[in-house]
Parts: sequence; structure tokens; C-alpha cells
Amino acid sequence: MHSYEVITTKVLNSPMEVFIFRPEGPGPHPGILMAQHIPMGHTGLQNDPFTLTTAQRFADNGYIVAVPFIFHWWPKDAPIEQKREESKDDWIVADMQAGMEVLQAQPQVNLARIAIVGHCWGGRVAWLAACHIRNVAALATFYGGNIKKALGAGNVPPIELTPHISCPVIGFYGNNDTNPSPVDVAGYSAALKAAGINHEFHQYDGAGHAFQNFPMPERYNQEASDDAWVKVLRFLALHLKAQ
Repeated sequence: MHSYEVITTKVLNSPMEVFIFRPEGPGPHPGILMAQHIPMGHTGLQNDPFTLTTAQRFADNGYIVAVPFIFHWWPKDAPIEQKREESKDDWIVADMQAGMEVLQAQPQVNLARIAIVGHCWGGRVAWLAACHIRNVAALATFYGGNIKKALGAGNVPPIELTPHISCPVIGFYGNNDTNPSPVDVAGYSAALKAAGINHEFHQYDGAGHAFQNFPMPERYNQEASDDAWVKVLRFLALHLKAQ
């Protein structure tokens, strides 16, 4: 069962929906700014069972979660290929900053304990956002590809911005993935290490891209997914709930 409130904000004069999932109790609660992935959800977050269920699961574990609909720049019925091709990192950063402002405006949130989380396309978005948003307590990124690639003219590949990340990082990857490949993941780790950023990566044999994406049985790997859930909740509790 998904329970959320939709708050509409504006990004460069374009209306953007932000979905808010709240835990039980008056708070203050630690927060999560969650970056959506693409499949199905590119036509509206209401159509994305993975993102809705994942955000609800974090809320059920005590976090107030904000999910910005970062594909508001196009009509909802525009093809996914167009949205991929025309996406720009400066738009993405503006979207995530606006989403963070909506999250920070919630009276129940603990402003000192907010993480950024994302899967797939959102795994890249989360990394990019953590390079630009200050006062983040943790970053959790799941199989985000194209971190070595910039989107949009004049933008810089997120990996080159890695030294601007100001929090510990946890990452989850399938060893059968090709984007990011294990070689890519090694490069991600090297960039974090070179920047002196505390991080832990978990890689799963027999798992490919989007191994947590349960609506896609051809990708879903329950064993890897369950293990990653245990590890990410432990990591977030350590950095957002520990006193």
C-alpha cells in the first residue's frame, strides 16, 4: 500500500511534482531525497511501481522520502527515447535541488540527517546530485551507469565532480551488468578513493542491471536484492539514525 502526498514546485518555471512519503510518528525523522529510475515512471511516478514501493519501504523504516518527478520537462506521453536523449545534467541538478528544498520544508524532517538515494538512471542522478548539494549525510547509489559521461552541452561528467561529494557512499552493482560494467565500477571506486571519500561497494555475481527491479522478472535477482536491502538500511541507519 502506497501512501504519499504530491507537492508541486517550479523548476525554471516548469511545474514539477514531488512525491512525499511519511513514516509514522511526529518526528523529527531522517530524510531521503530519492532519484527515480526511468521504466514506466517516465510517464508519471504514479505509473512506476518500483519507485513507489521502494520509497514506501524507506518510509516504513522511519524515513521521510521526497521523490521529484524529473521528467516534467516533456509531455508525459513523449517517448522515453526522447527524454533520455534530451536530458541535461543542469536540468537534473536543478530538479534535485528543488526536490531537496521541498523535503527540507517538511516540518517532520531532521535537516541534519538527509541522504540521497537512487537506482539505475536514478543511481547516476543521485551521484550527480551529491556532487552539488551540500549538507548531505549519506549517498546510496544502485547500478548507476554513465557516470563517466556528461548529459547536455557544457556539462561535466559526474565522475569528474566526485571530489565535491561531502558524505560517505554505498554502492550496489551486478557483476553481469554492462552499464556500469565491473570495470566502470572499479573506476567509480578509484575516483572516490582519490577524493578521500569513505565508501563501500557491494558487487553480486549472477546479477545484472536493475537486479532490484521486481516488476521486471527478467532482471530481478531476489537474493542480491534482499542482501542489498539489508546493507543499505544498515548503512542509512548508521549515518542518519545513530546518535
